Amino acid sequence: MPDDSKAMKLVNYLVDHAIDGVPPLSGCESLAQEYRIDQSYDDDDHRVKSLIRWEMSKNFTSGFITGLGGLITLPIAIPAALTASWIVQARMSGAIACIYGHSINEDRVRTLVLLSLLGDAVKEPLKQAGIKVGTKITAQVFEAIPGKVLIAINKAVGFRLITKAGQTGIVNLVKIVPVVGGAVGGTVDAWACSTVGDAAQKIFRP
Repeated sequence: MPDDSKAMKLVNYLVDHAIDGVPPLSGCESLAQEYRIDQSYDDDDHRVKSLIRWEMSKNFTSGFITGLGGLITLPIAIPAALTASWIVQARMSGAIACIYGHSINEDRVRTLVLLSLLGDAVKEPLKQAGIKVGTKITAQVFEAIPGKVLIAINKAVGFRLITKAGQTGIVNLVKIVPVVGGAVGGTVDAWACSTVGDAAQKIFRP
């Protein structure tokens, strides 16, 4: 199992870059503002759905994530393209939080952004931190959670991401069949982006 410092380095790195952006990508607040000022949407739910679809399309484009990964200096030994994909997803989740009126500078919001990266497995780190998990996780539920528990949750998310990075799976087809590797990797990234976006919308929607 990775040590605590590696887990915390990873999650802090991801959320910091989601907030600040990675050239050529702007930070999550700027991304959210692009959608907030667009009056063609009926409401914030439609803004968020459009944002998720756009981020999915970027994740599907083979070479985009890989190219972005080439700009990243990693704090721990994790494939750059995977880290880049997580940053794009965390940036999207942070933008969703901002669209729904949350401040990305609040510790609880940052923790929820990290949790959204786990998609359907969002409840597992909460159980590890000793939190009784109900049927629905929302930003409002987290308002009374103390800072030390948020840190424990962040750490648990970091452990899960590092473990995920070390696992083998369908994306390893990239190494086996280079010709179709880009398409396979892009499809997996797009699916992951959709899962994270849906989780973020459920968490941050008022």
